[in-house]
Amino acid sequence: MGHPTPCQPAAVHFLAKDAKTRHSQPCPTLPLGGEMEYAFGIMKALFSSLVLLVGMFCASVVHAADTPANALLVLAKRDRMLLIVDPSSLRVIARVPVGDDPHEVIASSDGKTAYASNYGGGAYHTLAVVDLVGQKAMPAVDLGPLRGPHGLVFVGGKAWFTAEAAKAIGRYDPATKSVDWILGTGQNRTHMIWVSPDMKSIVTTNVNSGTVSIIDKEVGGGPGTGGPGSGGSPSGMPDGTGGAGTPPPGRPRGVGVPIGPPREDWNETVIRVGNGSEGFDVSPDGKEIWVANAADGTVSIIQVASKQVTQTLAADVRGANRLKFTPDGKLAFISSLRGSDVTVIDSATRKTIKKIAVGHGAAGILMQPDGARAFVACSPDGYVAVIDMHSMEVVGRIEAGQDPDGLAWTARQ
Repeated sequence: MGHPTPCQPAAVHFLAKDAKTRHSQPCPTLPLGGEMEYAFGIMKALFSSLVLLVGMFCASVVHAADTPANALLVLAKRDRMLLIVDPSSLRVIARVPVGDDPHEVIASSDGKTAYASNYGGGAYHTLAVVDLVGQKAMPAVDLGPLRGPHGLVFVGGKAWFTAEAAKAIGRYDPATKSVDWILGTGQNRTHMIWVSPDMKSIVTTNVNSGTVSIIDKEVGGGPGTGGPGSGGSPSGMPDGTGGAGTPPPGRPRGVGVPIGPPREDWNETVIRVGNGSEGFDVSPDGKEIWVANAADGTVSIIQVASKQVTQTLAADVRGANRLKFTPDGKLAFISSLRGSDVTVIDSATRKTIKKIAVGHGAAGILMQPDGARAFVACSPDGYVAVIDMHSMEVVGRIEAGQDPDGLAWTARQ
């Protein structure tokens, strides 16, 4: 058996027992210098494969950038994703799935958790939960019969929400992982919600009723001691007084047994505004509520003290979706899904001072807390417009997937 040729693998010759019975297959004839070119080609192919494998491995272990202390949250409804955006670079650093038809989003006070409402026009009954630090989805909150969650705010360590199909509002406590409070509004399509920092006042818009609900907390009546005028059980009822108003031994007559904490109640005032009342905001000084009426194209101004509409502005904002005050309360921004502009109204003069072109329709509005920029979700165009508040012009865009809508700001503590 002869020595292997350059094209003939040595293993073939090693395995051959008899050169007469076992022959190597002839190799293709290579042109002059072809041996070196052939070998170089094999080495190049091997190197390319190695680089590809290393790249695939690296891609599998490299995580998205960390969520910054201050971040913009964007819901892409049709993508069913929550986008975490670095507001300094306007770059999307993570995308987290949030379930079917997410509409509104909020962040917890510590900036570590986000909640998104799965709306579905009343078909769904969950709040999606996202770990903003780990950039991952957590188990959703099942709201049971409180269907059609939409508007969201986070106040007092709890997530407050509207439940459109249930004609109600509710409150979710992350500490106990339960809904700990529910109140019916009796209005059609209770859509958006605002809760005061002291949790004593709530405002909702009720789209199909064309109304606003102002709901005030009332605490009174004492803890119900079972004595006269205490709000406890009447005489003769099992109230711990010994029956028929007779005090137990050692207890003076008329001094009953406390049966619970002070009674808590809520009073709702329903105010007629305009047709399609949806987007609204409470002025930073807490004195006024501005409501954008989508069907009428008007803005209703409610005086909080009197709970009455004091003025209706012919603002030409048909299709209005959201209304937000600037942090200083001097301007009100109104988006519309039927128009290409964001309308800006001076809150003192009640006059429209500018229309900012943003695209082919707009939904969610978020004011940067320092008042430097406004973010507007341009749903039909798939991006979020960035507006500089000094020039009142669009200065950037954030590509946000399909049908961006709800926006929120998170500040991690």
